Amino acid sequence: MAGKIICLVTSLGCAALFYFIGVYAQKREKPMAFWSGSEVPESDITDTKQYNKENAIMWKIYSLWYVLAGVAVIWSEIAFGVILMLACTVGFVQLILTYRHIYKKYKTQK
Repeated sequence: MAGKIICLVTSLGCAALFYFIGVYAQKREKPMAFWSGSEVPESDITDTKQYNKENAIMWKIYSLWYVLAGVAVIWSEIAFGVILMLACTVGFVQLILTYRHIYKKYKTQK
């Protein structure tokens, strides 16, 4: 039982982290960068507010993988593991592809 509680708390903590990255992205005035340490110059983005809004939605949706994993651990540790593995692999690849699509959509044409 203690293991399930630890998994639940950890998973929901990750979900909260990703959700609040989305909240932060939506409130930013400058374009939100995807990779740590990188910056997206304002001159590269045509509509910063909409770009950040879509970025925020992307992060909030990604957080749902971890909520789902947290709920799944109540019934099955195997389901928790599978969902967590999918979140860290398939989910992360989808996150990257979604960001690339958002960036291309709002990138200025030079």
